[in-house]
Parts: sequence; C-alpha cells; structure tokens
Amino acid sequence: MGFQVKVPTVGESISEVTIANWTKQDGDTVKMDEVIAELESDKATFELAAPQAGVLKIVKQKGDTVPIGAVICEIEGSGAPAAKPETKPAAAAPTAAPAPAAAPKATGAIKEMKVPTVGESITEVTISTWIKKEGDFVHLDEVIAEVESDKATFELPAEANGILHIVAKEKTTLPIGGLICKIEVMEGGPAAAKAAAAPAQPAAAPAGGSGYATGTPSPAAAKILDEKGMAPGQVEGSGVGGRITKEDAMKATPTAVKENKPTVQAAAPVIAAGGSRTERREKMTSLRKTIARRLVAVKNETAMLTTFNEVDMKPVMELRSRYKDSFKEKYGVGLGFMSFFTKAVCVALKDFPAVNASIDKDEVIYHDYCDISIAVSTPRGLVVPVIRNAESLTFAQIESEVVRLAGKGRDGKLSIEEMTGGTFSITNGGVFGSMLSTPIINPPQSAILGMHNIVERPVVKNGEIVIRPVMYLALSYDHRIVDGRESVSFLVRVKEMLEDPGRLILGV
Repeated sequence: MGFQVKVPTVGESISEVTIANWTKQDGDTVKMDEVIAELESDKATFELAAPQAGVLKIVKQKGDTVPIGAVICEIEGSGAPAAKPETKPAAAAPTAAPAPAAAPKATGAIKEMKVPTVGESITEVTISTWIKKEGDFVHLDEVIAEVESDKATFELPAEANGILHIVAKEKTTLPIGGLICKIEVMEGGPAAAKAAAAPAQPAAAPAGGSGYATGTPSPAAAKILDEKGMAPGQVEGSGVGGRITKEDAMKATPTAVKENKPTVQAAAPVIAAGGSRTERREKMTSLRKTIARRLVAVKNETAMLTTFNEVDMKPVMELRSRYKDSFKEKYGVGLGFMSFFTKAVCVALKDFPAVNASIDKDEVIYHDYCDISIAVSTPRGLVVPVIRNAESLTFAQIESEVVRLAGKGRDGKLSIEEMTGGTFSITNGGVFGSMLSTPIINPPQSAILGMHNIVERPVVKNGEIVIRPVMYLALSYDHRIVDGRESVSFLVRVKEMLEDPGRLILGV
C-alpha cells in the first residue's frame, strides 16, 4: 500500500469537501508539492498538493463528496505506474497457485468496530447496506458496509483480518461510537483458494445476473438514478455481485425515458412540431447546498423585517462624473458607487451601533469597527467577501478592495478568512436591473442594505415636479436586536449622506 493522502482540515466549521477536479490522472507520476486536485468546500475552493513524489492511485472520483480525514488517493513510491506491473503477476498466478495451503489461525482476539466520527455536526448514522455477510472472512481495509449520514454516504472498511460477526442490521440507526460489528481476528490470510477464485466471481456475476446484489443500487447510486428518473433495471452494475455503484449511476443516460416521449408528444397536438422538450439534472454543488441551507435557516431563526427609502442620486452622479477621470489617473482604479455607499454606511453604523451588532446565544456583541461584507455573484453562486475596517479606508482603498475581492470571487480563489467575520452586508441587485427587493440577512449579522437600479422618476423639489435619478434602498434587519426607530433612522442617515456627499468628505 502506498502513502495515503487524506482530506486536510480546512476550517473548524467544515466537515466535508467535494472533489471538484483531478489535475492528474490515475497512474500518473507526480512530483512532491505538485498540485494533483482541486477540492471544493461550502465556502472556498483550494488546491491539494502531493505530499511526496511517486505514482498516483486515485481512490475517490471527481464529484465525490468526502468527509475531512478520508483517504482520496494513494501515492506509490516513485517509478513506473503501478497498473503495469500488476498485469504480470496476474498472468503468472495459475503457476503460483500452490500457496492456498496456509489456513488462517484464530488469535483469540475480538476487534469491535464502532461508528467513527465523520463530522462535528453529525451525531448518528444509518447502516444502509452490508456488502459482506455474517461469517464472511474479511481483509484489513476491505469495504464491508455502506453507512449513511444526513450529509453523505461513505464506505466502512474492515479494521482487521478475520471472521465478520454483524451486530447492527441494515437500516439500523446508531449514534457516533455505537457498536456496528465484531471481527474474530485471524492470522495468515483466508484460504488462498478463495482469493484465487475471487477474480472469476465478479466476471461471472454480470453474465448470469444471479448475484445477490445484481441490479441493486447503493444508496448513493439510488439517489442519482432517482434524480435522473431511471429505474435500476436500466443500468448494468459493475460492483461486487453486480451491484450498481455510484459511478454506474453517474455514467447512465436515461435513454428509455427519452424513447417514450414521442408518444406523449403525439397525444398532445397543442405542442408545436420541432420544439425541444429535453431535460437535464445536475447535482447541487456544496456551495449551493450551503447557501440554500443558510437562507432557509435565516428565515426560520430571525425576526427579519425590511424597511425602504429612496435616494436622489444626482449629487453623487454629478460628483462622480466631475472627478472620475482624474480619480482613475491618480489611483489607477475607477470611482464607482460602492465606495460612496460603504462610507455612508460606516457613518450610519457609528450612529446606530445595534445595526452593526450580532447575537451570540443570550448576549449581544457590539462592534466598534465596520467590516463590510459585499455580495458578489459568481458562476458557482453568491459569495460574500469582507472589506476589513472600512471606516478607516479612503474612497480609493475601498474601490481597490472591491475590485480585488470581486475578481478573486469570480475566479474561485477567495480564502475562508476573506469571507468570514463581516459585521454588516451590502448587496447590489441594481447591476442586474432589480428595481426593489427584500435582501436576506447574512448571519450572524443583524442587517443588510440592498441597492437597486437608478431610474429617472418625477419627484417634487421645492414645490415643483422635476426629473431625478432615483434609487430605492432596502434595509433588512433582525428585529430581535434592531428596533423600528433605529432601522428607519439608519436608512435616513444613509440617504442624507448620499444626497449631500460633501458630508462624507468632511465627516459631518
């Protein structure tokens, strides 16, 4: 067995990662510290480097979700790919067959296998499938069962050589540390006759289709087939005993479903001929699942309310138009609206500290600094990097940080540190044409400001109807911390700063 490469710890709140991409292929020779894979957590994407030189043997495939500490690949000692030397012993095996004579010997020891810790937030698991049967001889590290938590399905390897005695039956739910099975530890390997016959059995199973697991999908495979709308009978299993593995399910295409569609179309003449009615399903990424889970949790766990106001953007637009060229020439970055809003928000947060606070159990934490989270839309989903100590930054420094963080977000290069610890959030749906929205709080923060598009509207100024570029602002806040008076006053303060931007410069 080569050097086992395991999923490293990437953050105290992260319990699993997804293999986004293998940059090296199975059997490739890799160098020490060379990047071999890209791993994706629910917060960031990071690279996995080879801890030593050698030949790569991939254990977990692209798209697999694996817990922290799980083995995802092995690296054999440097040299030629391991797959080639194995073909020679296979051919020579019939001549070397006399070895089966050594029979296993009982040592008298009993190895108790218990449910391992698979994540700090997981308290129990379910035995979904036993791959080995009661009384079977099992090898060390051989997969004997599939165990399912509320987050992922993972394989359970044997912790010793010996005879398996099952304690927890299939579909039994056990707590972490609960007894799963016992192994009667044996010395000297199982009868080699079994080992010699083993290659023939898997080959025979698909042909006869009579294995005990033939046509039965693993839990992970069953979920994928269900998402594709396919029956297990439409897929040929390549696993032990003809079992349908996760890889079989991912490769399967729902051809049978497509063949039935002409009948439906023929019975519905309302549908125009030639129109496409294809469908496709994609597995949610870890980031997308985390976003969904957190947004639902915010709606359920906070007393969220939204208040609105409108801002005449003419003063900011005139100031920006007057100085944007000289600003870019001096600082090398464009003068956008985000710096004005960030500075206005920082002033208002100092006046109304509850809007900049958060709840920790039965305590309220007030912050004397402004770490402003900015929402950035990326191909992978919404990310919220943080501008640290925004209250002490200049307009140019804020604009530079916005450009830097937005670029890293779109490239998937943001670190966990750059996305944690914000005290208040700003989101700009106006860049996509949004007129009005009710943004959702970014926990554990107590409020978020929503910017929208700028539209010329008729407004009354000094008793006359005039046309002004108007933006609607929305402040969503947690009513458990922020009262209505504070939320409305905060938004009015932001409005005052933007309609008279000279106050931002003078600090009044």
